[in-house]
Amino acid sequence: MDEKTVIEGRKTFFIAPDSTFLPDSYLEDYMARGYETYIINDFRFCPVDEQVNIIINTFPDSILFFSIESDVGVDWPRYIKYLQQEVHESALIGVLYSKLRTEEERRALEKYYLFDVGIQCGCIALEYQRMKNFALIDRVMYANQASGRRKNVRAICDITSKANFDFQKTVINGHVSDISMSHFSFIPDPTRTFPEIPLYTRINGIFVSFNGMHFRTAANLVMQRELSNGKTIYVFLFLKPNGQPGLEEDLAPRVSTKIYTTITDGVKKIFREKVDAWVKNNNGV
Repeated sequence: MDEKTVIEGRKTFFIAPDSTFLPDSYLEDYMARGYETYIINDFRFCPVDEQVNIIINTFPDSILFFSIESDVGVDWPRYIKYLQQEVHESALIGVLYSKLRTEEERRALEKYYLFDVGIQCGCIALEYQRMKNFALIDRVMYANQASGRRKNVRAICDITSKANFDFQKTVINGHVSDISMSHFSFIPDPTRTFPEIPLYTRINGIFVSFNGMHFRTAANLVMQRELSNGKTIYVFLFLKPNGQPGLEEDLAPRVSTKIYTTITDGVKKIFREKVDAWVKNNNGV
C-alpha cells in the first residue's frame, strides 16, 4: 500500500492517555464505528511536541486529544495554547482529564481551554468506569466528524487479495481492491471474458481472500463503473443469510480485526519511520 493511500482519511490521535481511562482495546471498537484512532504514549526518545509536529505534518486534518494530567514533561496549558495558535484549522484539538476534580476546578479548566484558548473538540472528563468513557469519547468524535467523509473505514488490499464466485455457470475471478465492514470492491480478471452481472444481483458463496484471511460470504452487486485503465470495478454489499446487509455474526469480528490491523499497521509504520528519523537526526544514533 502506497504512503498516499495510508495517509488519506481523518485520523484521531490520543496523546499520553492513561490506560485506566482509555485502554488500547477501545481502538478496534472505534474503528468498527468508523473512526480511525491511535494512541501515542512512548516519549522516551522523541518528545511530545516533536511527535505532535510529525502527526500534523504527516496526517493533515487530524484530531488530537491531549491527556492533560499526564506527566510527560509538558506544560499543557501553555503548550496547547501555543499549538492552537499554530495549527489553526489544520488540526482539531481536544483535552482529556479526570472527573475527580472539584466543580470549581472543572469550570476553570473548561473556561481556559474552550474560551481562552479556543479548542474545538471540547474537554472530556473521564471516569474510572471504562464503558462510560468509551461512550463519552464516541459522542465527541461523532460531533466533530472524526470519521471524515467516510461512512465506513476501508482497508486497501494487497496484490494477493482475490475473490471468485459462480455466475451463470461461469467462475468469475479477480482482485479484491478494498474492503470495509459493509462492502468490498472487486475487479474481474481483465484477461478473461465474463457474463454481465445485472445490478442488485445477489451472489451466494463468494470466496474472498483478503490480505491472507479467507472466508465465504453472500453479497449484492450495488455499483459498477469503468476505470481509467479500461478495467471494470464492481462494488458488493455484504449480505447475511437472512438477506439483511452485513457480515455473518461469527465472521464480522474476524473481518473487523483484519481491517483494523491492515489499516493501522500502515499508519504506525509511517509514523514510526518518521520518529526514528527525528531521533537519528537529533541524537546522532
